[in-house]
Amino acid sequence: MEVKLRIVGCSPAWPNPGGAQSGYLVESHGARVLLDCGPGVLARLREWEDWPRVDAIAITHWHLDHWGDLIPWVWGAMFGPARELDTPELWVPPAGRQLLSEIESRLGRPKMFEEAFRVAEYEPGETFTSAGMEITAVRVLHYELEAYGFRVAANGSVLAYSGDSGPHEGLAELARDADLFLCEATLADGTEEREGSPRGHLSPREASGAFETSGAKRLLLTHRPTERGLDGGYEQVRDGQELDV
Repeated sequence: MEVKLRIVGCSPAWPNPGGAQSGYLVESHGARVLLDCGPGVLARLREWEDWPRVDAIAITHWHLDHWGDLIPWVWGAMFGPARELDTPELWVPPAGRQLLSEIESRLGRPKMFEEAFRVAEYEPGETFTSAGMEITAVRVLHYELEAYGFRVAANGSVLAYSGDSGPHEGLAELARDADLFLCEATLADGTEEREGSPRGHLSPREASGAFETSGAKRLLLTHRPTERGLDGGYEQVRDGQELDV
């Protein structure tokens, strides 16, 4: 079976009309890993099945548009339709367990994430195996926040996902010779300098530059606002789209 990618949500930090925020479902040999789980992702997944059956969720960084639906996922696992299902793995950045513990204390439900998920922290540059897929977290540049992209290898195919990143040498490393490079491109070409420093996002031409350096086979842009048009020289993903890697 080929590796499949389903675009659950691809909105930037503010949602596009009717859109979900970051969530990308990778499937190989019946196993499923969800890369990021932003607001709207769980509802979109539930349009396709009563409750999403995933083996693991992996979070690139702690901006809300990439992880916010973990909280309603918890409630569904503790009190709703996921109570009888297997508990998925939850892979989080270094020190993520402590951050989740702080969130739990503020929400008045200690250990809520541990009840809903099997929580583990990944290490920068090290490969972990989940649902039969080999996933490597590569550090990228996202303002002053610790952030990662994911390189996912399964069934002889490689998917590279940038997460959120400004221009950074880690992007070419992440996407080196990948079959598919799913890369954020939040900015409009020609507006890059307005972001200041340190950078947090890419323009399409910057994403294309990282793609060309990497030697990856195909570039797909994501995390773009509908307000910022895109010329026909680029491929851009849409919510609900299904692709072979």
